Amino acid sequence: MSTPADDFQRLMQVVRRRRSVRRFAGGRSVARDVLLDIAEAARWAPTGANSQCFDVVIVDDAGVREKVLDVFLAQSNRLIDHAKGFPAVKKSYMANTVAIFIVLADERWTAAFPKATTAAWADEYAANNERILLASIGAVVQNIQLAVTAQGLTSAWLSGGGEDQTNADLRALLGYPAALRAVGTIPVGVPEKDVAQRYRRPLAQMVHWNRYEPEKFRPQGMIDHYVEGVRQFAMYRGVEDANAWEDADKRLGPWRDAYTTPIANPGRKLD
Repeated sequence: MSTPADDFQRLMQVVRRRRSVRRFAGGRSVARDVLLDIAEAARWAPTGANSQCFDVVIVDDAGVREKVLDVFLAQSNRLIDHAKGFPAVKKSYMANTVAIFIVLADERWTAAFPKATTAAWADEYAANNERILLASIGAVVQNIQLAVTAQGLTSAWLSGGGEDQTNADLRALLGYPAALRAVGTIPVGVPEKDVAQRYRRPLAQMVHWNRYEPEKFRPQGMIDHYVEGVRQFAMYRGVEDANAWEDADKRLGPWRDAYTTPIANPGRKLD
């Protein structure tokens, strides 16, 4: 009989195998029953006020997939032109997907979330309702990605569909109404090779017991360092522990301990 510890280990095997992958094996297909099983996992995602504030478009037709690919090729070019410095990836790999899941946030359902009864609190609750909606969609995307992994497939998470122009292009192609927005796009495919790990900060640095621990605060200087010189490696290198990078000293520089030990902020200054 399965124990909670057994169940947890099985869950963590799936969680650790989940990866954003951009190299899929070509010429593969997956039955719709498998895709519906993945959608069933999305159906059980937690959402604010149990509003179930989303729909999922599953693209498994080759012709429609090619048109979705065209949308994201254009999105990728805009990213290169207008978000310079971000390590953009060409979306041509989407041609080898077996399906593309597009998660549509239904913004009308923010009506189910807490509303201010006085003007003084209107802005606060309106902003929080947007956060509730996005957190709900994030849970849906995570459920889809975990279900994809459990099916022996792999996926990526594209946030670009939420950009206004990309969303408009997807709406024109897929026909969803203006109240819905493509917040999450998940290409699904068969991995071309074994899925590697990605950099993760130490657990002991991330967890705070009973109150925030200032020595674990990541200073602004570290964030600047990450954006300027580490991001492109942390996003794509297949090694969990940055200490194991052959060029760790060069890439992490004076912030190496902050990336790899429990103490990111020995001075405890909250800047």
